[in-house]
Amino acid sequence: LGNYLGAIKGWVGHQTEKENFFCIVDLHALTVPQDPIQLRSQTRSLAAILIAAGIETEKCTLFIQSHVAAHAEACWILNCSTPLGWLERMTQFKDKSKKHSSNINAGLFTYPVLMASDILIYQADLVPVGADQKQHLEITRDLALRFNHLYGETLVVPEAIIEDQVAVIPGLDGQKMSKSYNNVIPLFAPEKQLRKAIMKIETDSKTVEEVKDPESCNVFQLF
Repeated sequence: LGNYLGAIKGWVGHQTEKENFFCIVDLHALTVPQDPIQLRSQTRSLAAILIAAGIETEKCTLFIQSHVAAHAEACWILNCSTPLGWLERMTQFKDKSKKHSSNINAGLFTYPVLMASDILIYQADLVPVGADQKQHLEITRDLALRFNHLYGETLVVPEAIIEDQVAVIPGLDGQKMSKSYNNVIPLFAPEKQLRKAIMKIETDSKTVEEVKDPESCNVFQLF
């Protein structure tokens, strides 16, 4: 649900504006152990979901990241001009390292560089992101500026589009909805599983009679 509200719904609504590229990022998924057959199946399923949600391939470009070698190639080139300190400051690496302490790999560390490559090879002007991805876009801009400084004006420096209403979608525990945090509401789960997930959502401890604060109520935010 978080992915649909925070990303897919907006993609569908704006797909006729400008030239749009929608990428299924299977290379990013490799930062955690994957079964190759299952990953291939999930990639195809996500493509089907995007089309079912309203993405029309006659109006935009929908593709799989690993099918375009330039993503990995550009990542290596950008890695070679990325200061180590920039990556050490990335909050998502710190957070995921704590949660996956048995699998802190180099791919997780350089994840932002691959994400930057996803954007920069298409000379993208605008990138729709959630508030949690703002730091990744900032390092993308920094990498483009650094590359241009070193080698001349080559890359477009992109701007972020963050829709305030869906900047952060709260999950079951009040943190952002994320598979990494295991606090998601799965769109295609059976009703019994959905009901169980929704009943886990943290609300507040106020009595029925007390006035509620919409800003701090996860159920209201989701609604």
